[in-house]
Amino acid sequence: MTFYENNKLAVVEAAAAAAQTALDSDVLDMSLFDQATFIALLGDVSDGSVLTLTLFHGDVADGSDAVATTLAATFTAGASNADSKALAISVRWPLKRYCRARLTRTTANAVVGGIIAIQSEPKYAPVSHDASVIDSEFAVSPASA
Repeated sequence: MTFYENNKLAVVEAAAAAAQTALDSDVLDMSLFDQATFIALLGDVSDGSVLTLTLFHGDVADGSDAVATTLAATFTAGASNADSKALAISVRWPLKRYCRARLTRTTANAVVGGIIAIQSEPKYAPVSHDASVIDSEFAVSPASA
């Protein structure tokens, strides 16, 4: 099976204007998947901004009991070395059923283009993508247009 058939794609956090705040993604139900990857897409990031993408997990579907795990990616931005870049974390066999990511932006402003989640290693395939993916296509050896 292909990446397309074995991975559920979702936009789990919308774009956010420049700020120094935390952004919490939507919660993923991991009961049918063994792995999840969160990718935070960055825009214009100010010099000195400290960005941290952390995995949270819990037992409640709405995320109200979620606690931080030790999985985190952190970067301190220079003048332009974080602009239009990404932070990513990936967990295999999470200890709790529900997972989400938190992106913290401290010290200086950072624009965020959104957070994407990829759930992989499904118990059953092929998988359906989240409703936040408005169209997706797959082809083997597509012909020239």
